[in-house]
Amino acid sequence: MVKQIPNIITSLNLLCGTVAVIFAVSNDLVAAAVFVFLGIFFDFFDGLAARLLNAQSEVGLQFDSLADMVTSGLVPGIVMVKLLERATNSRVISFSSETTETMSWNATEVSLFPVIGLLIVVASGYRLAKFNVDARQTTSFIGLPTPANALLILSFALILAFQDVNWVNELLGNKWFLVGMTVLSCLLLNAEIPLFALKFKTWDLKSNAKRYLFLLFCLVSLFFLKFMAIPLIIGIYILMSLVWKDYKV
Repeated sequence: MVKQIPNIITSLNLLCGTVAVIFAVSNDLVAAAVFVFLGIFFDFFDGLAARLLNAQSEVGLQFDSLADMVTSGLVPGIVMVKLLERATNSRVISFSSETTETMSWNATEVSLFPVIGLLIVVASGYRLAKFNVDARQTTSFIGLPTPANALLILSFALILAFQDVNWVNELLGNKWFLVGMTVLSCLLLNAEIPLFALKFKTWDLKSNAKRYLFLLFCLVSLFFLKFMAIPLIIGIYILMSLVWKDYKV
């Protein structure tokens, strides 16, 4: 039973992701973000539990990626679709209720443009598939991890919901900016860019200086900028990985 604890934690990640999908489709992006954050929390601890309990397995690896595909792949894709629907004042699918209690297609409100956001789902799936067979990604990452990308996309919805800044609202309401972020997201997920992992083998300052500095930056920027700090944090994460290399891939 102890050996199944990591898989139980992964199951909680998958469950959170599934609930987040329901909220995202229902256009409740804040609730979707909350459950994605919970899923990412469980995603961090399932691997930690597996190492501590010496319960690592091929099934656990595959299960973890399948859970991530939902929580950190499907949900951000749907969220981007919803943001693009908002920016274009349209919907991918629109139904109207009839007196016969059947659903009819309302073609006047339909636009396929927001479907561009689903490219994030495809790119996330490909990135997770590569991760499972790439022996270089045991202590670091090649390309932006799907949880980090999910946080980036979901931060847009949270910024719009909780931080009323005119120029930011205009930017996040621009369909071409959102398309650009979708393309950038897909590229970062699968780019051959080595990125450090927040995995602590020891707690000493010398070997983990970069990680401690990054975590300190995260705390300070989140305190002052709140959700607007998340895109900045992702950018600094990539920059620190490129400039401060202390690992091999």
